[in-house]
Amino acid sequence: MTKTQQKKDDFLDLIPDFKIPKPGELVEGKVIAIHKNKILVDIDSIATGIIAGKEAKDSMDTIKDLKSGDTISAYVIEGENEEGYIVMSLRKASQEKTWKAFLDAYENDKEIEVYANEANKGGLLLDIDGIKGFIPVSQLAPMHYPRVNGADSNQILNRLQELVGQKFRVKIINIDKENGKLILSEKAAIEEQRQTSLDQLNIGDVVEGKISGIVKFGIFVAFNGLEGLVHISEIAWGHVKSPNDYGKLGDPVKVQVIGLDGDKISLSMKRLTDDPWLEAAKKYQEGSIIKGEINRVTPFGAFMKLADDINGLIHVTEIDLKDGQEPGDVLNVGDKVKAKVIAIEPEEHRVGLSLKDVEENNQENANKEEKSSKKAKKSEEESE
Repeated sequence: MTKTQQKKDDFLDLIPDFKIPKPGELVEGKVIAIHKNKILVDIDSIATGIIAGKEAKDSMDTIKDLKSGDTISAYVIEGENEEGYIVMSLRKASQEKTWKAFLDAYENDKEIEVYANEANKGGLLLDIDGIKGFIPVSQLAPMHYPRVNGADSNQILNRLQELVGQKFRVKIINIDKENGKLILSEKAAIEEQRQTSLDQLNIGDVVEGKISGIVKFGIFVAFNGLEGLVHISEIAWGHVKSPNDYGKLGDPVKVQVIGLDGDKISLSMKRLTDDPWLEAAKKYQEGSIIKGEINRVTPFGAFMKLADDINGLIHVTEIDLKDGQEPGDVLNVGDKVKAKVIAIEPEEHRVGLSLKDVEENNQENANKEEKSSKKAKKSEEESE
């Protein structure tokens, strides 16, 4: 042992409360000097710490506003180096504080706020002070869950990439400090709200929410931590060609609750508007002849537009077809035709029409006119 080291040890013995900082500890000290990417720190007037290079940069960019005399907390990486400095790190200190906050949140079931840094097909990735976090797709709240047709992986990724940079309130559902990883859940953070909302929800309630997904079979709406489906048949009173024609993601929408089955919530948009079929029952009478435009042709018949949300069906059996012909062979979208009302069922939202009956009536009228004309001509001849 050198004389210098012996004197130093003797001096330290005179200060029993002072402990040499050990690697892995968090210690506080006062800033002595700040140089480019280097900070010197006084530790209890006994030792000097040095924070240099990447270790001087933490997630809060502490060095930016740091000045001499400030007290800071740093992580000890190693004891005295060759120059006699205690090697310390702001970066690791920040990470250690963050870990403590995460452990506290995990153990006490607390919510935390995080930002998504990246996305892959499985979910959202985060990096907080070098700690890796992951929110799986299955753990996203309804408003952020990527509902796409056919679960197309490319569309899912596109939807998730739109969430990068956004803030999320989550709970930690799995923590692995050894490997520096967290599994997070947005669903868990809203579970209490979701359960409360579900308990208070009743059939017939009218709620306001936002469109959270649009697929071929309907529109998903998120509200009060819940999510329900407006089936394509409940979007509008008339024929709905595509749910995409009735809104886009994030649009506000008002809906009515029409079904509750556990967590499954059925919603309706059309039931918040007057049922046009009730007016149709008053306007159209069986046996009357009406004129309209063909707006859809199918193998089982053709549809005639009666009003904005009402179509009448001309069944294939009510169209005069030759053997082997289909409705599309004699009718086209845009054709204007006359049809006879043969059935009105407002409760079933059906108006039955017939082209055959009109043609038969026309033929009967033509025959009557012909007979009448012949009879008149015969009378004239007899009178001569």
